[in-house]
This record gives sequence, C-alpha cells and structure tokens, in this order.
Amino acid sequence: MKKKKRKGELWKNTVKYRQLVWMALPALLYFAIFSYVPMYGVILAFKRYNFADGIWGSPWNGLANFEFFYKSGKMVTLTGHTFFYNIIFIVVNTIANVSLAVFLSETVMAARVRKILQSMSLLPYFISWVICSIIFYNLFNYDYGVINNLITSLGGEAIHVYGSPNGWPYILTAANLWKDIGYGSIVYLAACKGIDPNLYEAAAIDGAGIWKRIRFVTIPMLKPTVVTMTLLSLGRIMRGNFEMFYQLVGQNTRIIQKTDIIDTYVFRAVLDGTDYGLTAAVGLYQSLICCVMIMAVNKLIKMYDPDYALF
Repeated sequence: MKKKKRKGELWKNTVKYRQLVWMALPALLYFAIFSYVPMYGVILAFKRYNFADGIWGSPWNGLANFEFFYKSGKMVTLTGHTFFYNIIFIVVNTIANVSLAVFLSETVMAARVRKILQSMSLLPYFISWVICSIIFYNLFNYDYGVINNLITSLGGEAIHVYGSPNGWPYILTAANLWKDIGYGSIVYLAACKGIDPNLYEAAAIDGAGIWKRIRFVTIPMLKPTVVTMTLLSLGRIMRGNFEMFYQLVGQNTRIIQKTDIIDTYVFRAVLDGTDYGLTAAVGLYQSLICCVMIMAVNKLIKMYDPDYALF
C-alpha cells in the first residue's frame, strides 16, 4: 500500500510541477546519454580487448589489467602526483577565490572599478589551454622568453625552465590559479551578496572595523559554501586537469617525471598502442578512488557537523 501511495504522490507531483520537469529534461538526457549509457564500457577493464571480437566478444582476463598497472611501477607514482596536484589546487584556489570574493564585496570602490576587476579576473577562464601554452612558452622559453630576456638584461643567467622539472609544480599551480580564480570566485561572491546586511550593521554598531566584520561575519557565513564546494572538488580529486598538463608539458620527457598524472598516462597509453583494457582499468581505478574519497570526507564532515554534509 505504501509503495502504491508513493507512486501516486510521485505521479501527482510530476504532473503538478511538469514545467520544472520539462526544464530539467535536457540535463537529464545529457547525463543519461553521455554519462550512464557509456558505463557499459567499464567491462573493458576486465577483458583482453581486440578489434575483431569487439567489446562483448573479447575474452575475459579477470584482474590482469589492474595487476599489470600495479606491477608496472607507475601506479603509486601517478596516484601520488594526481592526488598531490589536486590537493594543492583545491587549497590554493579556495583561499584565492574566497579572498577575491571578499575583496570585491567588502572593499569600498566604484561599481565600474569593481566590474572591471571582476571582468579581468574572469577573462583567463575563457582562454583555451592551447593559447595558454603559447603564452607560457613565450614567457619561459630559454632562448627568447620574456622572463629570460629580462633576467639576462639585468646581468643574470637564463633559466632552463623546460629542461628542469623542479619548478613545474609551482608553474602548474600558478597557471591553474590564474585561469580559475575569476570563475571560481563567482559562487563565493554570490554567497557574500546573500549575507544579511543587518549582521554588518550590528557589528558596526558594536565597533567592529572592516577586518573584524570580515573575520566574524563574512567568513563564518561563507563556511557552508566553502565546505560544499570543497566536497564537490574532492569528488574529482583523482581526475587531473588533462588539458592543462598536456598543453603545458606535452611529451617533454625531461620534466614529465614531476608532472605526469593518471590522465596523461592513459592518453599516452592509447596513442602508443591498442591496450584499451589497461586504459579502462586505470579509468575505473580513478573513479573508485574518487568515490571512496568523497564518501569518506562526507562521513567525517557529517560526524563533525551534519548540516555541512552533502548527504
């Protein structure tokens, strides 16, 4: 009886809110076609794929693809690099995004100046990584790069950036921040605009200056948004920014030891051969780690404060 009652309520709500259902239908179809239907290809991770037999006809090989990835010696290194870079990106970008949003919302400036600053910070987001790679190459090129020309003109020695891997974690972090800061701050800027002005008025009456208002009003009110956005970012913690890594680093073997992540490894594996079973196994490994990570972090947050958990 309860099931029938629930089905009846579901149908009534669907009819009642049919306009919202129609609005959501394109998004549902998008995820169904491009996210759920292709999931049947996961079985490639457990097969020795060949073109003649296809996905279903290829012979099963159990966990051999996962075993090969583990024994290749790349698993730990690639996982460490992917995890390390994404953690750094999340921490640095979150701090910068919140700081920019607070600066734009709390600083007393003309509306036109605020719009110009926000537009300038948002502009890099719309530049493709292909163009970004050209910009960075012209900045760091050993022979005629802008930075090396400036260093040599001041009497210094040129830096071989594309021949030394040590500086690339900093370069990649700066590139990711430069491209993301404007777009990433939009959510926090909207959250700042949604804070009750009466809280600021009460704090000002109590004698709080701008820094104390930011510390005791703005930051605590942004905390739920920060936690939610961080949790969503952790869900992709094993998914590296492939476009950035591939366009900025490419196939440069001299720096790839410090910049290689799972996504670039899979891409090279596809280009170098036809072992699609291995690439599917690595992709499934990525997804499982992401799922475990977000479930674990969400559980910890729920234990600390259930109101901040996603589910």
